[in-house]
Amino acid sequence: MSNRLILTSRERPTTSFPSQRWWSEKTVAVVTGANKGIGFALVKQLAEKGLTVVLTSRDIVRGREAVISLQKMNISVDYCQLDITDQASISSFTAWLRRRFGGLDILVNNAGVSFNKIEENNVDHAEIVIKTNFYGSKSLIEALLPLFRRSPSRSQIFNISSQLGLPDKLRDPILKAELADENKLTVNAIEEMLNRFLKNVKDGSLVEKRWPEIWPDYSVSKLALMLYSRLLAKTHQWDRVNVNCYCPGFTKTDMTHGVGSHTADEAAEVAVQYILTTPSESFTGLFFKWSTKVNLPSKI
Repeated sequence: MSNRLILTSRERPTTSFPSQRWWSEKTVAVVTGANKGIGFALVKQLAEKGLTVVLTSRDIVRGREAVISLQKMNISVDYCQLDITDQASISSFTAWLRRRFGGLDILVNNAGVSFNKIEENNVDHAEIVIKTNFYGSKSLIEALLPLFRRSPSRSQIFNISSQLGLPDKLRDPILKAELADENKLTVNAIEEMLNRFLKNVKDGSLVEKRWPEIWPDYSVSKLALMLYSRLLAKTHQWDRVNVNCYCPGFTKTDMTHGVGSHTADEAAEVAVQYILTTPSESFTGLFFKWSTKVNLPSKI
């Protein structure tokens, strides 16, 4: 495998779906943060393709309202409350999933948060963003890994990410080099980077320490998630679990205050194409992005 941070970047695929349908109604997909926006669109489109989909949300009322809205469209999904920042909630969800389905095949980590602005020395906001976008997703993945079904096809962890979290947004060449070294990259190294970032948020030295300029807490949290995805892809390369990241682009959602170049449905449509690409041992460790271009992603 390549030593690059994210093995490669792929553009939007040309074909809607693979010619050979590998999934069925027995294929279980879990989508986090799915009561609205891209998560909701992903649930809708995956269910329309015939998968069994679990819609999760932190807020029970909003989650159930989302399920009802899908029912009105004759789309049936399962629902379970899940707060990825709460270990007890993760444990409860994991137990429910085991009882209900025995396991899962696809996990889409969509739940995330951003305050969409730079507030100097606002360590509280930065901690919330990192706790949700990185530690929450990481904790859920670790809890669900034993439940992934490795047969008959490869399972997939699909992390919703952002181009803002790509390593080229780091302006510190030393840190960038450290994180790009595959032999030195560990979970501890990722967490040390996050601790250093939070320290610099607190002491007001983000500019001096050359952290990303745009939405720094969000960018760093997504960088950490991509680094962790890289480690997982390497660890599970031959274990029938693929791990990929996807940037939906500048999408019209609540996070962007309804401003963007395309809708949540359009962003989800491209994501579903990647998720349902015929799985193989080489289709892992990749960073995909939404694009108006139409190039089929090649295999490594």
